[in-house]
Parts: sequence; C-alpha cells; structure tokens
Amino acid sequence: MNTALLYALFALAAILVNLGTQLVCFTLYHGPLELYLALACGTLTGLLTKYILDKKYIFWYIAADFCDDTKKFILYSCMGTMTTLIFWATEIGFYHLFDFQHAKYVGGALGLTIGYILKYRLDKKWVFRTSCNL
Repeated sequence: MNTALLYALFALAAILVNLGTQLVCFTLYHGPLELYLALACGTLTGLLTKYILDKKYIFWYIAADFCDDTKKFILYSCMGTMTTLIFWATEIGFYHLFDFQHAKYVGGALGLTIGYILKYRLDKKWVFRTSCNL
C-alpha cells in the first residue's frame, strides 16, 4: 500500500481515537476545565496510537531495546509539540467562535489534519532518520 495513503489512514485512526477519547471524557465529566481535560486525554491516546502505527508501518523502525524505544518516543513527542499546539488552538478556537454543539470536534479534526501533515515531515527528517534522508 502507498505510504501516503497508509499514513493518512493512520492519521484518521489517531484522530478517531483522540476525538473518541474526548467524547468519553465529556460524557463522564462535566465541570471546570472539562475541555482541557478532554484535550489532554485525547492527545495522549492519539499520540500513543500514532506512534505505534508510524514506528511500525510507516518508518519501519525496530527499537534496539526499551531504552532506545523510550528515547525515540520522547523525540517523537517533542516533534509533536508544535503540531499539538496547532490542534489545540484550532479546537479551542472553534469551541469559542462557533455556536453549535460539535464545533470543537470539527476544529479538532481540522487541527489534527494540519498537524499530521506537518508532523510527517518532522518525523521523517528528525525522528526516524535513515542514511537516505540525513
């Protein structure tokens, strides 16, 4: 399967995991900072999902040991900081700007899509480097 298509499918899977986790959070908790709690939980589950899929099926990376995998995950997460800020800003912006119940999910999906396009480039260049793309 084409790498771009596979990456897009994995991004969609991670988006669904992220937004699904948020939906569960919104269902279980109604109170102060509910949006931010849901964002944090969704971000974590989406990050773990995407890391596992990208590492194994996009970049074909096999960690030498637990320590190597941990370092790779930390670097992967750091590269995602900027893209996470894009996602959060878009979702929070939609939540506050548009007056319909699911605006936050539309903003979240848009922000995640933009972020994943940028993240692929960052991961290819800085996280899952090979001698071919140094």
